[in-house]
Amino acid sequence: MEKVNILLLGSGGREHALLMKLAESERAGRLFVAPGNGGMLQLAEKADVNMDAPEEVAAWAKGHDIDLVVVGPEAPLVEGVADAVRAAGIACFGPNASAAQMEGSKEFAKQVMERAGVPTARYKSFTEADACKAYVNEIGGPCVIKADGLAAGKGVIVANSVEEALDGVSQCFDGAFGAAGNTVIVEEMLIGPECSLLALTDGETVVPLATSQDHKRAYDGDKGPNTGGMGVYSPVPDFLVSEEDYNTMVEIMNKVVKQLKYDNNTYSGCLYGGFMLTAEGPKVLEFNARFGDPETQVVLPRMKADLVDVFMAIEQGKLGNASIEWDDDCAVSVVLASKGYPGKYNTGKVITGIDVAEAQEGITVYHAGTKLSDSGDILTAGGRVLDVTAVAPTFEEARERAYAAVGLIDFEGKEFRTDIGAKAMR
Repeated sequence: MEKVNILLLGSGGREHALLMKLAESERAGRLFVAPGNGGMLQLAEKADVNMDAPEEVAAWAKGHDIDLVVVGPEAPLVEGVADAVRAAGIACFGPNASAAQMEGSKEFAKQVMERAGVPTARYKSFTEADACKAYVNEIGGPCVIKADGLAAGKGVIVANSVEEALDGVSQCFDGAFGAAGNTVIVEEMLIGPECSLLALTDGETVVPLATSQDHKRAYDGDKGPNTGGMGVYSPVPDFLVSEEDYNTMVEIMNKVVKQLKYDNNTYSGCLYGGFMLTAEGPKVLEFNARFGDPETQVVLPRMKADLVDVFMAIEQGKLGNASIEWDDDCAVSVVLASKGYPGKYNTGKVITGIDVAEAQEGITVYHAGTKLSDSGDILTAGGRVLDVTAVAPTFEEARERAYAAVGLIDFEGKEFRTDIGAKAMR
């Protein structure tokens, strides 16, 4: 069997989950990561390359006999890494820069959705603060303020009042989210539970993955600021997502991929749909151009597939021939964060107990914001530090396993939500 040498770009929990799934394949050859994290570097070799520099990544991959580059985060995709890698004759998992604008620009994504005729929140976009604030005063609250560009999952302000909305507008235009806030989207607020649906596509065939539900707010009860995600579970039970809702979401994903192809902008990779399950049915909150984080940490453990085979089939336009099945287990993942996240936080804290936690039945600990010290200790290196994922036959058992494992891991300032997966139990 011909081995496939792989370079995986990224350093989060999503990338650790992808790496572990890729490593399971019989076709997996040498594995490299850039920049990686404390957990990933125990499985793969470190590649000394800037993941956001397209030509540098392509040259490094060509010089190290890489057969497949897997792009985890959104920034390298928007920068055009996939374009450069494919131009060098190397297979790549991830959309080209043009298609990656589905995440790189919320206004771009809204325009695609309008052309595709899919349901989403009403909106207006602005490049001037005064005009934006005048519109907010005109419509009143509640509404949602979004920085148009990439903001690491933090450029969204859910405003329940005009005052909160105006403050969100000021944050965007005053540079709180960098260049991402140069254009600001003001959306109507949709009401209902959220649901994430990831789909693999080669631009023609769309294969939906298992449903999952993220918990974006920092604190229990969905309180506090938005984060990159504090925990997640999969699948979403049918009393939360009906078969009709699921079929509607899949239809929306198909329409968007078809529209992009019609626009001569073929999308290849993972398309992430964030949905609000409203009284009128599912409506799109946003699209992302890659696997979700932390959704990947509960979706991939339930997937029965050779991920190397699947990714190569996507690159060859043969996703319809790939085999993807799902086990019946439930998965719950709890994020352990640094004190203060998503605001300011300290790093460099020693983490203990990971090995003990992973020795428990059904537990995998994915590293997110970690690094290895010179002495071999695992240290905190980010806001979201670890994803403690449990797989079990029922949600109740999965939650019990996850939180028992959380109790075995320790670092100074450890914070986490205590209600991850609670919605899935009735």
